[in-house]
Amino acid sequence: MHKKLVILAYSGGLDTSVILRWLINQGYEVICFVGDVGQRSDFKAIADRAKACGATDVVVEDLREEFIRDFIFPALKAQAVYEGRYLLGTALARPLIARAQVRLARQRGAAYLSHGATAKGNDQVRFELAYHALDPDLGVIAPWKEADFTSRFKGRSDLLSYAAAEGIPLAGGAEKEFSEDDNLLHISHEAGALEDPAKAAPDHVYSWAQSAEAAPAEGIFLEIEFKNGEPVLLMTAEHPGGISDPLQMFAVLNEVAALHGVGRIDIVENRFVGVKSRGVYEAPAATVLWAAHRDLECLVMDREVMRLRDMLSPKFAELIYNGFWFSPEVDFLLAAFHKSQEKIDGRVRIKLYKGNVIVCERSSPVSLYDQDLVSMDVEGGYCAEDARGFIRTHALRLMAHHRVLRKTEPYSWRRGSV
Repeated sequence: MHKKLVILAYSGGLDTSVILRWLINQGYEVICFVGDVGQRSDFKAIADRAKACGATDVVVEDLREEFIRDFIFPALKAQAVYEGRYLLGTALARPLIARAQVRLARQRGAAYLSHGATAKGNDQVRFELAYHALDPDLGVIAPWKEADFTSRFKGRSDLLSYAAAEGIPLAGGAEKEFSEDDNLLHISHEAGALEDPAKAAPDHVYSWAQSAEAAPAEGIFLEIEFKNGEPVLLMTAEHPGGISDPLQMFAVLNEVAALHGVGRIDIVENRFVGVKSRGVYEAPAATVLWAAHRDLECLVMDREVMRLRDMLSPKFAELIYNGFWFSPEVDFLLAAFHKSQEKIDGRVRIKLYKGNVIVCERSSPVSLYDQDLVSMDVEGGYCAEDARGFIRTHALRLMAHHRVLRKTEPYSWRRGSV
């Protein structure tokens, strides 16, 4: 093991470029790791910048298929949504990047892992819990929690001064107005003017999904086929034969859904560290997939299985958000979700229109829907007389409860003046 070798999760931005040089000046040898999770970045330019900053090596690894297979699809099967709205784009990518860092550390014999996440956010927890879980023998260097670092760098101006003094090359063009993170699943926007939740996000903050007003006047139809809860085929007017490759499916869905204004949310969420934060997110493909998947489940999933799964989903989303992907409780939940998705097979036809995802049709070879049984026109094997006893049985406890109320309370607001 190289006792002074560090694997740094590197983005190529100001923070990680300064951290890279700071680590080198502290006497460390640094290999920069760049995980390709679908972000729209110039990886060659990032690698060149890292080398110019003094990195011993730069490793860019394509993690997109791993991201879909091991993280996005399991979250989809679980219908995981944090606090009812956030589709966990960044939260799902961090444990993947951390896992790839650990793999690289073992290959290169590194002694340390490092990241550039701040001490106020969620990502520090996500990275470090994954590091500790996957290889507790590796040391962790988190500069934004190191006294030597934080005493020197109070804010962005200090970082820029250090970069200038050290000759650190930075990305060209104007500085970003907001803090952003993008991958296959979403793009997030935070900080800057967005820190005031009482003020509407300016329209230019959105870089993927159009506004509903700017979306085409005519909607479009898509058809998505699922097998065991995973999307296996996407059919559009431009791709009538269907797209089966997951990467291409995400690319097309993100493009088409964004064009029609799908996937924007503006929320205040509860960070794990105990503060509330305002985030603006765009997740076009994910919004479509989650809606289609949920609708198909309503057709083919047993009612009680769905209820149990839906009880577990919020906890699973919370665990992902808080950084506990590599935990025994998540292993347990994943096993349950995997079982719940057996035979979640079928097709869903969707219309995208002015920011809306409208499910129009659904079908499945294993549908639990019985048209004759539910029809108002035929008996279909349903005995109407059975309903009398069914209702009477369920009414027993209600009758007992209200019998007592009538004796003890002359008036109840719930019963009006009865």
